[in-house]
Amino acid sequence: MKTLIGGAIGAVLGLIGISIWWKPFLQLLAGAIPVMLLLGGGLALYLGFDELKDTWKKDDTTDKAATGDVEKYKKEIDELKGEIEKLKSA
Repeated sequence: MKTLIGGAIGAVLGLIGISIWWKPFLQLLAGAIPVMLLLGGGLALYLGFDELKDTWKKDDTTDKAATGDVEKYKKEIDELKGEIEKLKSA
């Protein structure tokens, strides 16, 4: 109940404050919006670049893993061919 009353008082005082100081409020808003856009854009650039680096690392590891798998399977095929030749000659 105390929170409800405190919230109502805060909302009324905020409404009165904005109506009294409308022009200073608009000046503050006009100064704050470009700063918020600049910081938000910088954050978006950083996060996008970080995500791009993660996809590059992911692609590099899959290529290396695929190369390692190919070599492993070639070796296994050669071993199996050798076993088949042994069984044919026996």
